[in-house]
Amino acid sequence: MAVTLKTRQQIAKLRDAGRLVAETFAMLREHVVPGVTTADLDRLAEEFIRRHGALPIYKGYGAQRGRGGRVLRPAFPATLCTSVNDVICHGIPSPKQVLRAGDIVGVDVGVLLDGWVGDACYTYAVGQVAPETQRLLETAQRCLELGIAAAQPGAHLGDIGAAIQEYAEAQGFAVVREYTGHGVGRNLHEEPTVLHYGTRGSGMRLKPGMVFTIEPMINMGAPDTRLMEDQWTVRTADGSLSAQYEHTVAITEDGPQILTLL
Repeated sequence: MAVTLKTRQQIAKLRDAGRLVAETFAMLREHVVPGVTTADLDRLAEEFIRRHGALPIYKGYGAQRGRGGRVLRPAFPATLCTSVNDVICHGIPSPKQVLRAGDIVGVDVGVLLDGWVGDACYTYAVGQVAPETQRLLETAQRCLELGIAAAQPGAHLGDIGAAIQEYAEAQGFAVVREYTGHGVGRNLHEEPTVLHYGTRGSGMRLKPGMVFTIEPMINMGAPDTRLMEDQWTVRTADGSLSAQYEHTVAITEDGPQILTLL
């Protein structure tokens, strides 16, 4: 499937959707405190997104059926993905999951506004976290920054992954391989696939008009993952902490532009 290049007008629409995602993160910040449940955060986010004229795009997304209509994976049931501690991604909000001081929670927000998608992730510290946990958060954030900086017109997709992998591993952390960034437009998942590891100079060349997410998942331990029985929640295989940050980025003649900012 080919990459669809976006026009300036389309990128402006994507920026509007991305700004709403950023506003959702800003609204949630004061609510990510010890004692709140991930279901509480999900309710607040859904109300906020709908109040601003958008739809939560994750809710009802991604059902998979096999032969005879057998459900292989149910549709995602919530507005947010809430990934606590050793959950890498796609954590399902629950009224039973109470956040405690020292936890970290990756919150993934996706909206559909006027037919265009906004998608990003931010990992919050809940109260005070341990120094090594803070170092994981800072490393994951820096990996995203370096990945975006590498996304220059004329560069290659492999340059993004290499920048992320080199920095994460130099800090003693590991990059998750199985879950990737992706193109964004009228659909949540489009081409290209954006790996968060790789070799400089490899992969597709970046062209103005490309829009995609960069969303490295950085583990404190090994990079290995395990999918839980709900067919959504992904944990680190060794139980170590994981942190993720994500932006949607447009490639322009002047370099990468982040679309998911206030």
